[in-house]
Amino acid sequence: MNRNENRLGGVVTLILFIFIFLPLLAVILNAVLPGLFFGNLEFNGFQVIFEIFERELWYVSLKNSVMLGLGAATFGTILGGLLATIRSKWDYAAARWLDIAVWVLLIAPSFIIAQGWVLFASSEGLANSVLGWSWVTSFIFQPSGLIFIMGLTKFPLAYLTVVAAMEWNVSRFEHAARLNGARPFTVWRTVQLPLSLPAYFAGWTLVFIDTIGDFGLPAALATVYRFPTLPYSIYSAINQSPVRFDMAGVLSFYLVLILALTMAILFVAIKKSKVDFLNSKAIRVTKKKPKRAWLLSIGTFAFLILCLGIPIGTSATVSFMKHLGAGIKLDNFTFKHYIDVLGGANGLDYSQLSILEGLKNSLTIAAIAAIISIILGFIVAYVLTFTKSRLKSSLHVFTLVSLAVPGVVLGIGYIFIWNQKWLEPIGLHLYGKPSLLIMAAVAGAIPYAVRVQLGTFANLSPSLLKAAAVQGASMFTKMRTIILPIVRNTLLLAVLASFGTSVFDLATASMLKPSNFVLLPLVIDEAFEFAKYGYATAATIIGGAIVVLLIIGVQYVFNFIFKKIDQLDRKEGNFVGTNLKDK
Repeated sequence: MNRNENRLGGVVTLILFIFIFLPLLAVILNAVLPGLFFGNLEFNGFQVIFEIFERELWYVSLKNSVMLGLGAATFGTILGGLLATIRSKWDYAAARWLDIAVWVLLIAPSFIIAQGWVLFASSEGLANSVLGWSWVTSFIFQPSGLIFIMGLTKFPLAYLTVVAAMEWNVSRFEHAARLNGARPFTVWRTVQLPLSLPAYFAGWTLVFIDTIGDFGLPAALATVYRFPTLPYSIYSAINQSPVRFDMAGVLSFYLVLILALTMAILFVAIKKSKVDFLNSKAIRVTKKKPKRAWLLSIGTFAFLILCLGIPIGTSATVSFMKHLGAGIKLDNFTFKHYIDVLGGANGLDYSQLSILEGLKNSLTIAAIAAIISIILGFIVAYVLTFTKSRLKSSLHVFTLVSLAVPGVVLGIGYIFIWNQKWLEPIGLHLYGKPSLLIMAAVAGAIPYAVRVQLGTFANLSPSLLKAAAVQGASMFTKMRTIILPIVRNTLLLAVLASFGTSVFDLATASMLKPSNFVLLPLVIDEAFEFAKYGYATAATIIGGAIVVLLIIGVQYVFNFIFKKIDQLDRKEGNFVGTNLKDK
């Protein structure tokens, strides 16, 4: 059994190495050996790395990324921590809507949220043409405004981290402080906040990593405001003529270096923090009804309009407008953009074939990637939880590293690895083929698939597997008959989440798109780039609605199937698939 487990651990470790670590290693090597992957093994020295401080575009991209990351991480963590504190203490009507909005922002593609803000805040946007707020343009299109937008978009990462940390409470510390005359705010500042600092550090790190590697915001801003960042400059280096692999390699090296330093700081901070306060006297936090619940509800709904209603509501409104700057009037209302998306040309290189073909291709790639990633994630979670494989530490490293690798860096690493001439005779020259898009989507989904399943696997008692092993059950029999029926609902949610996020993955689609291969996010982004805002927003609404309906439909069908299986199991006395209490 141990031999089979070691083999299984070795197989999934090798797969993750090829999918995640190898392209990352290729990017780092290309920074000091620019010709390594193109037949030139000459070492050009390390001076190319320091040229970033001499070339203006490179330096500005680095400075903008660091500034945006630090600002958005700080603002997003403060905002997420404040909301998490309110949510963990009080129970009020709008609290559930806050949770829903957090997950929507977490799953929604960043470039779609950013496009909504651009349409709202540009000189011809709704803020100026409808509300008469001319100051919004000057506020948003500057570094502090971009930090504001990114903080509103990325705060869910800090929110969920802090909420999880505040689930448990050791009330004796609070009681001791109150007995000594401390007021509620003093109790929070001197007791609760210090105990939650590791969660705040983790939330800050996650927001920083997600912000500095974000490709959607600069891609959306490119039409109205020049703000180069490391991910967008890497993309530009690959898509210009001649291709600047040296520039892409150096900028990718600095992006990876910043992310590695951030992760190191997080580990050191958590290691030095005193977090061992949970003991047998710890209790779950009981949420109370606030005295002025209506004030909290009004404030929460106002915040939801700001962070989610403005970008999504603006995109929905613009999809029905003939001209963006003409305001909301009856004579400016039209269904033309939806007709163009579904049934006819719109004056550009778009047609019914392109949008429907792009949607079909994106859905197909996302579905295949979701299935592969969930299978790999299931095996990785099993190896990490129930085996003594020697490669567990390597698996942990690969899954953690993949969380911090931006799609643009992953894309350029795939170009370096899979665009080699010597791979053609053996049929592995994957660059320019849809299979490489599937690999990139799998690499992006694996860390989330693993993390979601680890939480459920941790709740399973090893005694169940030991009892099966005593009866002669093989490793795969235990997976199929014990673990899979118990964690199936988690697997379903992980598959649907991976599918939904992969459909609108703009970064890897932009880097790895095959020629004459249409993808939905590229159609939307290109239409937006050519100022065809009505077409872009209509395509977004239609594509998003189809994805949501597919997710709801699949979830309903499988839940119905699971329910029927449970009924049959109970009727036949078969305990597989029933919950542990029934067993």
